[in-house]
Amino acid sequence: MPRLTRDPLSADSFRRFYGDILHFLRKRTDNPSDAADMTQDVFAQWLDYGDRAKVEQPRAFLFQMARNLLRDHWRRQKVRHIVQAHHEADNEPVADDQHDPLAGAQRLQRLEQLKTVLAELSPRRREALMLHRFEGLSQAQIAERMGISLSMVEKHIAFALLHCKRRLDHENGTEQPE
Repeated sequence: MPRLTRDPLSADSFRRFYGDILHFLRKRTDNPSDAADMTQDVFAQWLDYGDRAKVEQPRAFLFQMARNLLRDHWRRQKVRHIVQAHHEADNEPVADDQHDPLAGAQRLQRLEQLKTVLAELSPRRREALMLHRFEGLSQAQIAERMGISLSMVEKHIAFALLHCKRRLDHENGTEQPE
């Protein structure tokens, strides 16, 4: 078994910044265990980062990693809450479409509207939106999968959502004056 050599840069960074990063993440999460896990993930990513020696400001670099993990954590939490709310709504007794044909027709109409609006998007915007909203991928994961920058993913999703909102509001007669 190969012997692991001690990396002084990693050990020093861990000793100097672990407490600060843990404190930073604890203040921003509702669960101390999540903060501890994310702090560990920050340092795991730091160890995997091949160009550590080239990083001029390790503290800033580590905090940016922590912010990225925190953003992904919030997104996952948001998706969990949405899924949980849908699950709870699905478990409520509701009239099924067989007994309420109007509700079934309205649901089909909304789905057709959404399908039409999504078809109006460019393929790249539609793909980014679908990956984000329906597959639950983070923007960083989408950027990697699509081979584009994170900034471009953010723009694709923002423009796609804005387009969908405007078109659906227009079709439903609920558009807001600008």
